[in-house]
Amino acid sequence: MNELPAKTRRFQKTSFIKTTLDDMRRFHEDPRALAALTPPPVRMQLHRDERRSLTEGEVEFTLWFGPLPIRWTARHESGPSPESFADLQINGPMAYWRHEHVFRETAGGVQLTDRITLAHRRGYRGLLTRLAFDGLPLRLLFAYRHWRTRRALQAA
Repeated sequence: MNELPAKTRRFQKTSFIKTTLDDMRRFHEDPRALAALTPPPVRMQLHRDERRSLTEGEVEFTLWFGPLPIRWTARHESGPSPESFADLQINGPMAYWRHEHVFRETAGGVQLTDRITLAHRRGYRGLLTRLAFDGLPLRLLFAYRHWRTRRALQAA
Protein backbone atom coordinates (compact mmCIF):
# COMPACT_ATOMS: atom_id res chain seq x y z
CA MET A 1 0.00 0.00 0.00
CA ASN A 2 1.85 3.11 -1.26
CA GLU A 3 -0.87 5.77 -1.43
CA LEU A 4 -0.90 8.42 1.26
CA PRO A 5 -4.14 7.98 3.27
CA ALA A 6 -6.14 11.00 4.38
CA LYS A 7 -5.42 10.38 8.09
CA THR A 8 -1.64 10.43 8.52
CA ARG A 9 0.53 11.31 11.48
CA ARG A 10 4.06 12.61 11.49
CA PHE A 11 6.83 11.83 13.96
CA GLN A 12 10.35 13.23 14.08
CA LYS A 13 13.44 12.56 16.18
CA THR A 14 16.68 14.52 15.77
CA SER A 15 20.05 13.92 17.42
CA PHE A 16 23.60 15.20 17.03
CA ILE A 17 26.27 12.52 16.60
CA LYS A 18 30.01 13.11 16.59
CA THR A 19 30.85 11.36 13.34
CA THR A 20 31.34 12.04 9.64
CA LEU A 21 28.75 11.95 6.90
CA ASP A 22 30.66 9.06 5.25
CA ASP A 23 30.67 7.01 8.46
CA MET A 24 26.96 7.68 8.99
CA ARG A 25 26.22 6.46 5.46
CA ARG A 26 28.44 3.38 5.87
CA PHE A 27 26.72 2.47 9.14
CA HIS A 28 23.28 2.57 7.49
CA GLU A 29 24.52 0.66 4.42
CA ASP A 30 25.67 -2.25 6.60
CA PRO A 31 23.16 -5.12 6.33
CA ARG A 32 23.53 -5.68 10.09
CA ALA A 33 22.32 -2.15 10.94
CA LEU A 34 18.61 -2.99 10.99
CA ALA A 35 19.12 -5.77 13.54
CA ALA A 36 21.43 -3.54 15.61
CA LEU A 37 18.79 -0.79 15.66
CA THR A 38 15.97 -3.12 16.75
CA PRO A 39 15.45 -2.81 20.51
CA PRO A 40 15.10 -5.81 22.76
CA PRO A 41 12.92 -7.70 23.42
CA VAL A 42 11.89 -7.39 19.74
CA ARG A 43 13.87 -9.67 17.43
CA MET A 44 14.46 -8.92 13.75
CA GLN A 45 14.68 -11.77 11.24
CA LEU A 46 15.96 -10.79 7.78
CA HIS A 47 14.44 -12.74 4.89
CA ARG A 48 15.70 -10.82 1.88
CA ASP A 49 17.98 -7.83 1.35
CA GLU A 50 18.02 -6.73 -2.28
CA ARG A 51 19.24 -3.20 -1.70
CA ARG A 52 21.69 -1.97 -4.30
CA SER A 53 22.24 1.23 -2.32
CA LEU A 54 20.56 3.19 0.46
CA THR A 55 18.25 4.71 -2.16
CA GLU A 56 17.42 1.65 -4.25
CA GLY A 57 16.16 -1.87 -3.57
CA GLU A 58 13.98 -3.82 -1.16
CA VAL A 59 14.32 -5.40 2.26
CA GLU A 60 11.96 -8.03 3.67
CA PHE A 61 12.01 -8.95 7.35
CA THR A 62 9.95 -10.09 10.30
CA LEU A 63 9.83 -8.30 13.63
CA TRP A 64 9.12 -10.79 16.41
CA PHE A 65 7.25 -9.35 19.40
CA GLY A 66 7.65 -12.48 21.52
CA PRO A 67 5.67 -15.16 19.65
CA LEU A 68 3.88 -12.56 17.46
CA PRO A 69 5.47 -12.10 14.00
CA ILE A 70 5.04 -8.90 11.99
CA ARG A 71 6.26 -9.26 8.42
CA TRP A 72 7.40 -6.14 6.60
CA THR A 73 8.69 -5.31 3.11
CA ALA A 74 10.26 -1.90 2.53
CA ARG A 75 11.46 -0.25 -0.66
CA HIS A 76 14.46 2.04 -0.30
CA GLU A 77 14.31 5.27 -2.27
CA SER A 78 15.74 8.78 -2.38
CA GLY A 79 14.99 11.04 0.53
CA PRO A 80 14.25 14.75 0.66
CA SER A 81 17.91 15.78 0.26
CA PRO A 82 21.06 14.32 -1.33
CA GLU A 83 22.27 13.26 2.15
CA SER A 84 19.18 11.21 2.91
CA PHE A 85 17.22 8.12 2.02
CA ALA A 86 13.78 6.77 2.76
CA ASP A 87 12.18 3.40 3.22
CA LEU A 88 8.57 3.00 2.18
CA GLN A 89 6.50 0.09 3.45
CA ILE A 90 5.17 -1.76 0.41
CA ASN A 91 3.81 -4.65 2.46
CA GLY A 92 3.31 -4.74 6.19
CA PRO A 93 1.15 -3.94 9.17
CA MET A 94 0.57 -0.23 8.59
CA ALA A 95 -1.89 1.47 6.22
CA TYR A 96 1.08 3.71 5.34
CA TRP A 97 4.67 4.06 6.59
CA ARG A 98 7.44 6.19 5.09
CA HIS A 99 10.62 6.63 7.09
CA GLU A 100 13.07 9.33 6.01
CA HIS A 101 16.65 9.15 7.30
CA VAL A 102 18.10 12.64 6.93
CA PHE A 103 21.80 13.33 7.57
CA ARG A 104 23.09 16.90 7.76
CA GLU A 105 26.74 17.68 8.31
CA THR A 106 27.26 20.18 11.13
CA ALA A 107 30.27 21.55 12.99
CA GLY A 108 31.83 18.58 14.75
CA GLY A 109 29.46 15.92 13.51
CA VAL A 110 26.21 14.97 11.85
CA GLN A 111 22.64 15.83 12.67
CA LEU A 112 20.54 12.67 12.31
CA THR A 113 16.83 13.16 11.77
CA ASP A 114 14.36 10.32 11.48
CA ARG A 115 11.06 11.51 10.06
CA ILE A 116 8.09 9.14 9.90
CA THR A 117 4.80 9.63 8.08
CA LEU A 118 2.37 6.92 9.17
CA ALA A 119 -1.23 5.83 9.09
CA HIS A 120 -2.94 2.93 10.82
CA ARG A 121 -5.36 0.44 9.36
CA ARG A 122 -8.91 0.21 10.67
CA GLY A 123 -10.07 -2.42 13.12
CA TYR A 124 -8.02 -4.68 15.35
CA ARG A 125 -4.91 -4.46 13.11
CA GLY A 126 -4.90 -0.69 13.56
CA LEU A 127 -5.27 -1.10 17.31
CA LEU A 128 -2.26 -3.44 17.39
CA THR A 129 -0.07 -1.10 15.31
CA ARG A 130 -1.04 1.85 17.52
CA LEU A 131 0.28 -0.15 20.49
CA ALA A 132 3.58 -1.00 18.76
CA PHE A 133 4.30 1.82 16.28
CA ASP A 134 2.86 5.05 17.66
CA GLY A 135 2.97 7.34 20.69
CA LEU A 136 5.29 6.27 23.49
CA PRO A 137 6.48 3.04 21.77
CA LEU A 138 7.52 5.06 18.69
CA ARG A 139 9.37 7.62 20.84
CA LEU A 140 11.14 4.83 22.74
CA LEU A 141 12.03 3.03 19.50
CA PHE A 142 13.75 6.07 18.03
CA ALA A 143 15.42 7.06 21.30
CA TYR A 144 16.93 3.56 21.27
CA ARG A 145 17.88 3.75 17.57
CA HIS A 146 19.64 7.10 18.02
CA TRP A 147 21.44 5.83 21.13
CA ARG A 148 22.63 2.71 19.25
CA THR A 149 23.72 4.78 16.24
CA ARG A 150 25.67 7.18 18.48
CA ARG A 151 27.24 4.29 20.38
CA ALA A 152 28.29 2.49 17.17
CA LEU A 153 29.70 5.57 15.44
CA GLN A 154 31.38 7.29 18.33
CA ALA A 155 33.07 4.06 19.44
CA ALA A 156 34.67 3.65 15.98
